[in-house]
Amino acid sequence: MQLPQEAVLLRIFIGESDRWEHQPLYEAIVLKARQMHLAGATVLRGPMGFGKSSRLHTAKILRLSMDLPVVIEIVDEETKIQSFLPVLHRMMQGGLVTWEKVKVLRYEAGGTFEASSSES
Repeated sequence: MQLPQEAVLLRIFIGESDRWEHQPLYEAIVLKARQMHLAGATVLRGPMGFGKSSRLHTAKILRLSMDLPVVIEIVDEETKIQSFLPVLHRMMQGGLVTWEKVKVLRYEAGGTFEASSSES
């Protein structure tokens, strides 16, 4: 799959305890993005944050939260992200979704690095 240099970053802010059909919402979103053949998705777990309710969620020992902030980042071309938005809307009860244009510098599958011997 090729990714155009001009792409879109969809950033989704939810809580770790948010659910969709008996599974964590962040997991459901990533699996749906993969099913729809989007270029890539990453889930980031935050140690601290707050949202619209201003309720603080933290991983500190004295205030252990079971609902830490989660950010899902999805990158692909604009038309594919737009087709994903109605699906995402149905899955989310609350949260924040942002959209920004990005420039893709590199999109390649990872692998092992092999140093080549260049003896002449």
